[in-house]
Amino acid sequence: MQLSSYRSMWLVTMFDLPVDTRLARKHYAQFRKFLLTDGFHRLQYSIYGRHCSSEENAHVHVRRIEHRLPPDGEVRILTVTDKQFERMRIFWGKTRRPSPDSPSQLTLF
Repeated sequence: MQLSSYRSMWLVTMFDLPVDTRLARKHYAQFRKFLLTDGFHRLQYSIYGRHCSSEENAHVHVRRIEHRLPPDGEVRILTVTDKQFERMRIFWGKTRRPSPDSPSQLTLF
């Protein structure tokens, strides 16, 4: 197994789903609730992120998303390393706030 597969990373899921009908709004709500129950946190409107302990763990969550895709709209998933995620710059108006810290890792001996 490659050493890189043990790198922790972030999954960033971005989606643009229709909400023009009652059924479309239902699919939107179901998909959003699924992301939340799968450990994703809202980073921005229609952008959710989740920390994964390894590439294998990230692939598990990508497959879960693939199985829960709404019938219409667009969903994109971006995988970034912890280091890349830390470099994210977040601005609120003209004030810069620090990016969220990575979750602490559990180490078993």
